[in-house]
Amino acid sequence: MWRNSPQHYGALTLLLHWTMALTIYGMFVLGLWMVGLGYYDGWYHSAPEIHKGIGIILFAALLLRLCWRVISPVPAPLASYSPTVRRAATAAHGLLYVLLLVLLLSGYLISTADGKPISVFGWFEVPALFSGAGQQADLAGDIHLWLAWSLVLLSALHALAALKHHFVDRDTTLKRMLGYRIPLTSEKEK
Repeated sequence: MWRNSPQHYGALTLLLHWTMALTIYGMFVLGLWMVGLGYYDGWYHSAPEIHKGIGIILFAALLLRLCWRVISPVPAPLASYSPTVRRAATAAHGLLYVLLLVLLLSGYLISTADGKPISVFGWFEVPALFSGAGQQADLAGDIHLWLAWSLVLLSALHALAALKHHFVDRDTTLKRMLGYRIPLTSEKEK
């Protein structure tokens, strides 16, 4: 149930996928909103603290997800996928992970540029390991913005590809990611 099988995604994979996807989109909206706040706005100081705290938790979830992929490998792609589709899917998934990892690291570099640790909702602190490197906050901020847009756009393409598989190809790609336990009914879907 929790582990992936050769044909189905397990509960932990599904939970991590959907929770992280919703969190990433929520963080994107929060980030766009908070950069437009004025200094005297009540959220000027608290919104970035929320953004940082969620970012650290998202980083932990990413590490868990990567470890889980090693412990419980994801199901094989459907046999109906062409070699080109398989390569594109593998490349897109890899790029999503890399973009998210570098996005989170750039957020860390922005947040710790002043040498202060990041407080995660008062539960614990993440120390500033690198700080004061010239224009660290500015450079990391530019990278963070570009990566955020890139991640959101690539993940939107990822979602569109899943919808294409569902509505055009009529295969079980989307249903598997939604947790449906689809019996293999044809040689095409194995």
